Amino acid sequence: MKNLGQMMKQAQEMQAKMAEMQEKLGELEVSGQAGAGMVTATLNGKSELRGLKIDPSLVDPSDVEVLEDLIVAAVNDAKAKVEVRVAEEMQKVTGGLSLPPGMKLPF
Repeated sequence: MKNLGQMMKQAQEMQAKMAEMQEKLGELEVSGQAGAGMVTATLNGKSELRGLKIDPSLVDPSDVEVLEDLIVAAVNDAKAKVEVRVAEEMQKVTGGLSLPPGMKLPF
């Protein structure tokens, strides 16, 4: 029974750390770029788009597709960077505990 009590305590500690991490992720901001920095997308740690900057020279009504592609590329770049940062934070919380493939935290 002593081990069960210790496991429950560890689970509660991890739950508290996860809640703290989720709060931190909401405050984290990561930027991604495309078109040599002409389009910059900023996401928070929860992958929510927080900002978008577009160089005015890209705004050409006759060629909207290029701008659309650059926006998508910038957002995807930022999202990839967010995923790396989230994985780093998760390693800190779990103490290097590896999760089964396909299992992501926070749930």
